This record gives sequence, C-alpha cells and structure tokens, in this order.
Amino acid sequence: MSQQALENVFQEWQNNEALAEQMIPLVGQLYRQNNVVATMFGRSLIKRSVIRILKDHRFVRKIEGTELSVEDTYPIVKAMSEMNLGPAHVDVGKLAVSFKRQGGGDLDAFLRHELGEIIDGFQPGGNKGEPQDVVLYGFGRIGRLLARVMVEKAGGGNLLRLRAIVVRGRGDVAKDLEKRASLLRRDSVHGPFDGTIAVDADARTLTINGNVVQVIYADSPSEIDYTTYDIHNAVIVDNTGIWRDEAGLGQHLECKGAAKALLTAPGKGDIKNIVFGINHETIGDNDRIVSAASCTTNAIVPVLKVLNDEYGVATGHVETVHSYTNDQNLIDNYHKGDRRGRSAALNMVLTETGAAKAVAKALPELEGKLTGNAIRVPTPNVSMAILNLTLDKGTDADALNDYLRRMSIDSAYQKQIDFVDSAEVVSSDFVGNRHAGIVDAKATIANGNHAVVYVWYDNEFGYSCQVIRILQHMSNVQFLKLPRQAS
Repeated sequence: MSQQALENVFQEWQNNEALAEQMIPLVGQLYRQNNVVATMFGRSLIKRSVIRILKDHRFVRKIEGTELSVEDTYPIVKAMSEMNLGPAHVDVGKLAVSFKRQGGGDLDAFLRHELGEIIDGFQPGGNKGEPQDVVLYGFGRIGRLLARVMVEKAGGGNLLRLRAIVVRGRGDVAKDLEKRASLLRRDSVHGPFDGTIAVDADARTLTINGNVVQVIYADSPSEIDYTTYDIHNAVIVDNTGIWRDEAGLGQHLECKGAAKALLTAPGKGDIKNIVFGINHETIGDNDRIVSAASCTTNAIVPVLKVLNDEYGVATGHVETVHSYTNDQNLIDNYHKGDRRGRSAALNMVLTETGAAKAVAKALPELEGKLTGNAIRVPTPNVSMAILNLTLDKGTDADALNDYLRRMSIDSAYQKQIDFVDSAEVVSSDFVGNRHAGIVDAKATIANGNHAVVYVWYDNEFGYSCQVIRILQHMSNVQFLKLPRQAS
C-alpha cells in the first residue's frame, strides 16, 4: 500500500471520528428533549463514546453484510434532530441500511415515510409522563448493577427514579455509606462507575450523577415507612433472595409508600416468573408481586422460544456452565447445599439448577420436555448454557445459525438474543453485554433432528438489563419502536 493510500485510510478514520463527535450532542438532545432513544441495531447510542459509536457501526457489517459508516448515519441523526420528533426508540442503523439499499435519494422524504408517526409529535412538558419511584431492597451484586443502569437511563422518557436503597447495619453510618459508595464506584468485574458519587452522611444519601438516593437502614420491611422520605407508589425490587414466596414478599406491600414488589430470583408458588420479551404481557394490573426468574432462565427461554416456533422442540437437556457466585465458599467450609461447601475458586462444582423446569413457567408448551444440570466454574462472571435438543423438524448448522442471526437483529426478541460468529471469543468478551443471551454460531451443531446450541450470558449485567425492562413494563414505560418491523 502506497504512502498516499495509508494517509487516505487514516484521514477517513479522522473524518469518521469528527462526525461521531458531532453526532453525540444530537443524540443527547433527542433523548433529553424529545425522549427519542437512538440505537444502532438495538445497541443504544445514548451516552456513548466516539470509539464505541464507530465500533457499533462496524458491528453492522457482521450482521447485515454491508458496510455502514458514520457518513451514512450522521445525516439521518441531524435530520431527526430538526423534525420535532415525539417519543420513540429509533434504530438509526436500520434506517441507514434501508436508505442505502434503496439507492439513496431524498432523505427527508424517506424519513418522513419511516418516522411519520412521530414527526412533529413533541409537546413541551407533555411527553414526560409520571415518574415511577423505585426502591432497591438489598444492594449486592445485582442491586448495584441495577443502580448503575437506572442512573444511566435517568432523564429523557425513562421515568424510573431510583429513590432509595435498603440495607442492614446500624453501626458507623458515615463509614458504611463510604463503603457502599465505593462498591458502586469500583467493580472488579464491570469496571469503574461512569460518573460521580457524593456521600452525605448526615442526610444518609448518595448523590449519583445528580440523582439523590436515600439509604435506609432496616432489618425487615416492617420497620420502613417510605412516605417518610416522600416515596410513594413505589416498586420495591427485592435483591436479597431471602423471601421468594407471596407471604414473604408480601411484607414489602405492607409498607406505606410501596405498591408492588419485583423479585430478582425465581419465585415460588403462584408468583409469575417473567422473562421479558416472552411473557411480560401476562403481568396484569392486579399482579402486585412478580419474579424476574433467574439469569439462566432469562438466557435460554428466548432462544428456546424461537427454536420451538421454527423447528419444534421434542425433548432436550440444558447444561449450564455457570460462574461462581457469593453463595459459594471461597475456600472449603460448611454449606447446606451439596458440594457447594468446596472452594469455588479451586473447583468445578457440579450442582443442581431449576432453570430447565422454570422454562415451563414462561413457555408452557415446553413443560416436561427439558432436563437440566449445572457446573459452577472458577470464573467471576459470564456463564454458558448448552442446549442439547431433539427437534421436530430437521435442519443443519448453517440454516439454524442463519435463522438465529435473523432473530437477533430483526425480531421482537432483538433485545433478548444476541449473535456472535467468531472463532476467537471467550467468556470475558461478554462482560457487560445487555442481552439475555448470546448465541455462539461457531459452536452450533446440527444434524437432522439433533441440534446443540451454545448460549453465552452475562449472568449479572445481562440479567440486570432484563430486570430493568420488567420494571419499565410494570411502570408503563413503553416506547414505539421505529422503523416498523417488516411483516
């Protein structure tokens, strides 16, 4: 390659950087003023860096087979910022690909056709809706990640307001608050918090990127009156796992200021176990207690759903290779569970999982068709589910992968199913992935009616994103999604 060609490549990169820099404030303006969430094939562009935006553009080539440059998307974002748009999720990447495939032309006319439902839909002060108070009962691994996501999404039309966290302990409050702020600020797996956190020991609050969050010290729900903190009609997100049945979780509803409870673990009894994207529409106005099921159930149910829809699942076995969790021992010690007393950092630990049986709570059509087991392994985060299935309709690996790829980019399950086709990816590459599960195409095996599908998942962050989606649904935070999916 000549020196001039090298300089041209670098110049093109710099030009794209410059356009991405210009795009960032426009994306922010659309979000905060118009409640428009700009995405790139399902990946949010809100609060993203220049490099992240450029990487998301390159990602399009892997799933659509066509190059997409910021030169293609910037004019679209610029035009959108001048159209007085109403609230919606708008996939800028899909718009750009569609516009290129039609050969370009009149961009304004194209956008007016694709976005006609929301053009001139902005009403100053009229698109906000009523904020929903949220309380995190427990502030462990999932609780802190939920806080990160809610603070990140604060503003625009999200409406979820993190008002309080509830923790145990009544010792040195100032020291306790500093420790909890530090755990939120720094995470060995997910990295540093993107923002600022200020501690007010006298008021017992954490101010997180401008969001003032009350810290409430209590040993049980019966000690709390949320209205004391001007918290009303709140959804209480129980991250403790102490109570998993209606009687236990019902304690939250007896607190003044609490309206509903959401459990971040599998629920027992008649509590609905919800996998967002699959059965969230079954949540009724009278359902005051619901469960977000487990991380594994969230990872496998969407993939099983689309496979059953297309091929039919006759029988199957789910083997989960799961990162260790706080429930296990660092070194050998007593544990009430079989094998879990052995050192999590030194062993693969065979254990049980209820994920296979839990599938039927979200997909009744698969009841009795699946078995399951789990192996805990010495990694801190990201797990894998291996779906060993007998299908009603035969297929091969290429056809199966092509179908799953299409489901990941152009279906109602776009937020739940991700897709990767690389021979080099390993578990740490999926830390921070916001999907419920990620299909590993290179590992897929299919021969006639037998198929083995490998699904990665960030059992912490991906699951937390699913919990947030349920929270939004319970709070009636819903967006029109454009462009409309082709029928």
